[in-house]
Amino acid sequence: MFHVKHDMFMEFFSIRIRYIVYRGFMKIEHIAIWVKDIDKVCEFYRKYFGGVVHPIYHNPAKQFTSRFVIFDDGARLEVMHRPDIDTTEMFHVEHLGFTHLSFSVGSKEEVDRLTQQMSSEGVPVVSQPRTTGDGYYESVVLDPEGNRIEITV
Repeated sequence: MFHVKHDMFMEFFSIRIRYIVYRGFMKIEHIAIWVKDIDKVCEFYRKYFGGVVHPIYHNPAKQFTSRFVIFDDGARLEVMHRPDIDTTEMFHVEHLGFTHLSFSVGSKEEVDRLTQQMSSEGVPVVSQPRTTGDGYYESVVLDPEGNRIEITV
């Protein structure tokens, strides 16, 4: 009986190892946004969410510039600029596609504190801290380019 269970376990384990070796663990590697002012946007994510801003990359042939902001949990935000990309449309108006980036700050008190700090420093607050119908405690602010940022527990 032990051998049957052991053999079944070994077969499962072997399949799982092959899956990991061949497929790896899937995760979102990074999210990217187009912006007008890379430095201003990177500073926002550094100041309020503790992101580490990495060196600038520039490709003169494509007139493309970007920087990565890396957060404590390994999540990465690529902040990109190219002069021919028009970013004049305001993202605070609901639209199809990605609608917000959400940061978990650990507690209701921290949501309240950070939202108040950002508001007092001139960051537009779209939605004050509240409990949503699906049970999230959150607020919504806009980054320097008008992208919606959700701050949640």
